[in-house]
Amino acid sequence: MGIRVCVAGATGWTGRAVTGAILASNEFQLVGAIARRQVGTDIGEVLGLERVNLNIVSSLEEALETPTDVLIDYTGPDMVKGRILAALDKGVRVVVGTSGLTASDYADIAQRAEARKLGVIAAGNFSITAALAKHFALIAAQYLPSWEIIDYASAAKIDAPSGTTRELAEELAAISKNHLSVPIEDTHGPKEARGAAIEGTQVHSIRLPSYIIAFETIFGLPDERLSIRHDAGSGAEPYVSGTLLAVRKVLEVNGLVRGLDRLLFLV
Repeated sequence: MGIRVCVAGATGWTGRAVTGAILASNEFQLVGAIARRQVGTDIGEVLGLERVNLNIVSSLEEALETPTDVLIDYTGPDMVKGRILAALDKGVRVVVGTSGLTASDYADIAQRAEARKLGVIAAGNFSITAALAKHFALIAAQYLPSWEIIDYASAAKIDAPSGTTRELAEELAAISKNHLSVPIEDTHGPKEARGAAIEGTQVHSIRLPSYIIAFETIFGLPDERLSIRHDAGSGAEPYVSGTLLAVRKVLEVNGLVRGLDRLLFLV
């Protein structure tokens, strides 16, 4: 029968690519599709595929009337935390690709997952190449004392910084303390020009038309610098394989795992 999966955000930019891959696979079984639009319509037809006899529903409660092993969430930051906690309370493991959750949110999620003895895998970016860029940045932080992050996205992206760069900044802090030659409070001029401080890292979020998604970690030393950058293309396919890897792995996890790199490199 395969791993029984429900996708929240099944008709969204990334969610539709993930949902299509699940429908095409013999390893997974799509048992739920949650979306705000086209409720009551067959998800296969909405994706331009054959009819699969599974209608889109508007709520987690309705979706989980069918036995489910894993919830994949690719929605928005406003309701994702409540949905994750509700899924755990129903005995369902969760893979989270939604941005906008804070370290405090994840602390609450970790506590609930541990209490329920269930797994949650969350990543700001499920792209394999983005996971490599993050991994390389964490290695560099062991040897280079100063860095900043630039976070690029389209003008329509409502969360800033992205989940990818927030996750990276928080994990850099666990590697080493970022050294600032001039403390932010001593800045002459608007302090906001130096970006937002996230766990000791200055993060600069650019939101403009023609950008898609990218992040760049810049390390500086006297007379040299290192830039580690990841640029996403215009399609959602890069996020599919990492998401499905997380669906397989979350069945073996108890508690919270943050970052696709932790699955790839067992860190």
